[in-house]
Amino acid sequence: MTDRPDQHEPRQPHELAAPTTPDPDLVDVLTGLFADYRATRSTPTAVVDLDRSLWRRLEDLGLTRLTGSESSGGSGGGWVDAAALLGLAAAAAAPVPLAEHDVLGGWLLEAADLPNDGGLRTVCRPDPSGVALNVTWAREASSIVALWEDRDQWRVADVPVGRVAIEERRNLAGEPCDTVEFDLDDLETGTVVAHEIGEQFHLRGALARSAQVVGAMERVVEVVLEHVRAREQFGRPIGRFQAVQHLVADIASETALARAATDAAVARAAASDWQDPGMLFAVGVAKSCVGHAASVVVRGSHQALGAIGTTLEHELHTLTKPILARRSEYGSLQDWDETLTALASSAGRDRLWTLITTGRAKPRRSDA
Repeated sequence: MTDRPDQHEPRQPHELAAPTTPDPDLVDVLTGLFADYRATRSTPTAVVDLDRSLWRRLEDLGLTRLTGSESSGGSGGGWVDAAALLGLAAAAAAPVPLAEHDVLGGWLLEAADLPNDGGLRTVCRPDPSGVALNVTWAREASSIVALWEDRDQWRVADVPVGRVAIEERRNLAGEPCDTVEFDLDDLETGTVVAHEIGEQFHLRGALARSAQVVGAMERVVEVVLEHVRAREQFGRPIGRFQAVQHLVADIASETALARAATDAAVARAAASDWQDPGMLFAVGVAKSCVGHAASVVVRGSHQALGAIGTTLEHELHTLTKPILARRSEYGSLQDWDETLTALASSAGRDRLWTLITTGRAKPRRSDA
């Protein structure tokens, strides 16, 4: 018989954590802010740079440090609110480094007990030679928060951009995604942080990217629905043709699945403050579902809109290109699928249900 969770065994607060909703007042503010941004922004271009005007508005509202503790000058928000902010910003194709500056960079500075005294930050993990590849928004930042493994320790340093060499590059979405070379002397003086910080960084980054991709995909669904209802062929909207309906259904269902998986991981992170040993599985499921959905959503949306969706003037490419760029950050789709496969294989048939429902395999009674 398979080993299923004992119905009478009390669950920890974070087990099977029910998705929670972000603060409704915050959502109202964000919805209005990004609707206004979408309505007033200039015509999209192939090259994307930081919108400093939007960044200042977010700063004034305390949103650039939403998850920072109030004692350090942050707004004291949690992961549920942060995921909402990331998703709504991505849905508006807002070129601002919210994940890098707050959810990752600000968190690392607090973990290292380093000051966060203003300025715009991004994050990276340099290799032993001091080089970090694909550092988003590096050229726009005032400093770069670096995390690296020093033998059996993890270290963090907040390095001003004036002390690094930046080779400017761009990702698929046209955003700054640079190569950064650090002075090794700066890295040698980094602050030692708890080992769990280094382990959590990759998971936090992966979940932040999942929230961003889901937010963008939900906006893609809206764009596609608007188009197929308005565009007519042979005297009727193309949304009435069965082939188009199937296309839209695939886009919407994959997006809904990605949303459910991401919300489940966010809820688990919020309920346990990232202490749940099942976070690897939860984030892996979210990243896998989001990654597979991205292919369907991007391909299907461009099929539905045809050539118009590829023009610079249209909104669609400002959503689909970041989706493809971000789904491979903090672990590729293949990496996360292999991680899930390894977890499922290690759980075995008898413990697979427990892995699915709690995020970790319950030890066999003979192992107790």
